Amino acid sequence: MSNNESAAVKIIPLGGLHEIGKNTCVFEYDDEIILLDAGLAFPTDEMHGVNIVLPDMTYLRENRHKIKGMIVTHGHEDHIGGIAFHLKQFEIPVIYGPRLAMTMLEGKLEEAGVRDRTELRSVRPRDVVRLGSSFLVEFIRNTHSIADSFTVAIHTPVGAIIHTGDFKIDHTPVDGEFFDLHRLAEHGEKGVLCLISDSTNSEVPGHTPSERSVYPNLDRIFSQASGRLLITTFASSVHRINMILELAKKHKRVVSVVGRSMLNVIAHARNLGYIKCEDELLQPLHVVRSLPDEQVLILTTGSQGEPMSALTRISKGEHSQLRIREGDTVVFSANPIPGNTIAVVNTIDRLMMQGAKVVYGKEKGIHVSGHGCQEDQKLMIALTKPKFFLPVHGEYRMLTKHAETAQSMGIPPENMVIIRNGDVVEVSQDSIQIAGKVPAGIELVDTSGSGMVSGTVLKERQQLAEEGIVTIAAAVDWNGKLMIKPEIHLRGVVISIERSLLQKWVQERIENFLHYRWSDFAPATNGEQPEVDWAGLQGQLERELYREIRRELQCQPSVTLLLQTPDEPTKVADGRRRRRTAAQVAS
Repeated sequence: MSNNESAAVKIIPLGGLHEIGKNTCVFEYDDEIILLDAGLAFPTDEMHGVNIVLPDMTYLRENRHKIKGMIVTHGHEDHIGGIAFHLKQFEIPVIYGPRLAMTMLEGKLEEAGVRDRTELRSVRPRDVVRLGSSFLVEFIRNTHSIADSFTVAIHTPVGAIIHTGDFKIDHTPVDGEFFDLHRLAEHGEKGVLCLISDSTNSEVPGHTPSERSVYPNLDRIFSQASGRLLITTFASSVHRINMILELAKKHKRVVSVVGRSMLNVIAHARNLGYIKCEDELLQPLHVVRSLPDEQVLILTTGSQGEPMSALTRISKGEHSQLRIREGDTVVFSANPIPGNTIAVVNTIDRLMMQGAKVVYGKEKGIHVSGHGCQEDQKLMIALTKPKFFLPVHGEYRMLTKHAETAQSMGIPPENMVIIRNGDVVEVSQDSIQIAGKVPAGIELVDTSGSGMVSGTVLKERQQLAEEGIVTIAAAVDWNGKLMIKPEIHLRGVVISIERSLLQKWVQERIENFLHYRWSDFAPATNGEQPEVDWAGLQGQLERELYREIRRELQCQPSVTLLLQTPDEPTKVADGRRRRRTAAQVAS
């Protein structure tokens, strides 16, 4: 490749910085763009009616003609969950990634009806693929909490850039697929221009324990459970699920899987050989219900207290086939993601109140992180020996702590930057700098999954949730008089006066407005029926009531006026007369 010292590669993260989730990164050189992952995040409590959160993809929509392809590092939702939505807006010529992630992604694309908008190609460790004329990408096996995960080395005209993806350094991986540290070291010897590294556990000293360390603790729980055993974990935690199935066989329990996402992942992982178990071990619910409790294991989704997950519905007594009963043991083999703690705790409380013994918490040793701690991060830096360093995948304090770790490993402060989503980082052979910014907000997908939620709609939903809504129905005649008393409906509004007094007060305000302002919307005519601007009248009267009601009630509800108008005689082309409402005229 060219040794042009003035050339620079642009690295533009659109998600995954100062947050957990929606990891999405753009690499750009000249007129060529490649994407690395395209994930989603889950909504906060304030995002009413929102199903998932995506990065703002304005930059890619505007530069779709430059896109040469995508690299996928692994199959977690925060790395592949947004791809189907993005393909509805622009095509991606080809997507390269691990077999498990590609199998999971294919199902998502088919369900979304966008399978024909890209080509999926599976890769194996040390495979090298070319994207455009500027990017040569090598896939390097790493270890994480999901099977078939990769770090990538991206060779560009200005040098090699290594993106770790999500990683930890597991020396006893459940599937026997070791981190290819040797290949990382080889790249380090040849020269790595920039290391882009996972910062999730940068505040935690030491090494992240091996996934295998969970096995003896789960084994002990299996031994002690005398009744039914229900275990929840992340659906994508293939290694954990594999261990649970091994223990079920050891303790002679039959497994029933509950939850669509977990069923899908297990099916794909079995087909690819990442989960190995006999068909007889897995049985549907109607079969295990006839077995003694001590022979039953329910493997379920819901480790994060998701409202529609199987375990959450079980805890609320809303599941159609499962109920908690005395003697059940429920195991949370996962820690709450930041923001989910309250939902998880509430689920645990409900399960306990129904008589279940619930096993949860870090001290139980039934969950380990999939992300490397400080010593893992140091080893990554030591092996790759990068000239420049860019911490990603984490909240601000995690990024800064990771940068401190890199400085302790000898990387000068001027050779690293702490960035936000949308920052344009230019890396040349001699420098790394922030050289601009692109749009990098969020896009919200409605619970229907069919459309995006605008900021205005979200603000209105938040207002309705916090202050409620006042609906006023009023009927006005051709003379600008109320035909009947207006009707008032309150939803979620707390008032300190009697409803009858409020109705009288609203009626007086409407009558007063019509008395003084009617001529603005119905100019005087010579005895003929006036041409009334009903739409203008409704809009202005609604705004006036909005201000008055907020001032009177000392709260800020949404106010909607439903204006009923008299019929207006109109002429058609042939001279005959027909009737239509003034509201139709206004529309």
